[in-house]
Amino acid sequence: MEGVSTRGVLSHLSLLEDQASSRGSRVLQQPCRVKELKAKVEALTSQRDQLKAEIQTHKNLQKLRPSVDKRRVAGEEEDMDVDSESSELLRLMARHSELSDLLHAHHLIGGYDVIKTRQGKGMCFSLATAYEGIYLDTYNLEIDLKPKVRITRHNIPPFIPLNNLAEQSDLQTGLRAFLDTVSQHLNAFAGRKQQLQLVKEQHKSVEVMESNLLCSILVLMFTVPKEKTHMLCTLEYTNHTRCLPTRVHLESEDKRLPDAPQWKKNCSLLTEVPVHRALTAIRKSRDIV
Repeated sequence: MEGVSTRGVLSHLSLLEDQASSRGSRVLQQPCRVKELKAKVEALTSQRDQLKAEIQTHKNLQKLRPSVDKRRVAGEEEDMDVDSESSELLRLMARHSELSDLLHAHHLIGGYDVIKTRQGKGMCFSLATAYEGIYLDTYNLEIDLKPKVRITRHNIPPFIPLNNLAEQSDLQTGLRAFLDTVSQHLNAFAGRKQQLQLVKEQHKSVEVMESNLLCSILVLMFTVPKEKTHMLCTLEYTNHTRCLPTRVHLESEDKRLPDAPQWKKNCSLLTEVPVHRALTAIRKSRDIV
């Protein structure tokens, strides 16, 4: 019995030693954990202060904007103190305006709006078209990134050779080149289409005889006042990445008219200047009504 009691006491002492050692280890680890928590608190505090400063700046800008507009109207902008707080906020507003203009320019030169799809496995690109500074149609192109890059959905017109362009650019390595090429095709198409619309609006005496969906062929009928006759003008746009024709062909009952020096000059003009502008110049020279 005495031996059993002794073993029980020894086991209990061993258990107490283990517990004491465990507490000591936790005590040693505790300062490290405290340092980590303090560092995290400091980082969060700094982030909070930064957010507060940004919110306050935004509020100040909103309060200042009406008074700035009034000063601009009254011509008092030059009299403002350069070192004042109002002047600093004005500079911030000017910087904001500059960045907005840069963003606008980025879109005009081929920038793309992108959103993630399918939880990051795909991306949807918005391709905006514009002509002479005016935004026209916007097209969307969704591309899967995994397991490989491929086109899934889009609303691009079927006469744009999307699959051929994808093969030529190699989507796996040349996605940006592919998007740039598609954007060129879309903007050229939008430009040709807009030119056709401007011809109809600005040149009522010019009759549009024929045009296709791609606007790559355009047949116009002119009235030539000097010869008192009509002339057919066919514009062919074989380069679908441009909005200027590559060939101009003239036909008239007066066989000599298309070869006349003035009309050869007009043909050259039609290949160098957008059609609605070229027609304005030709009409000013009184070659058409």
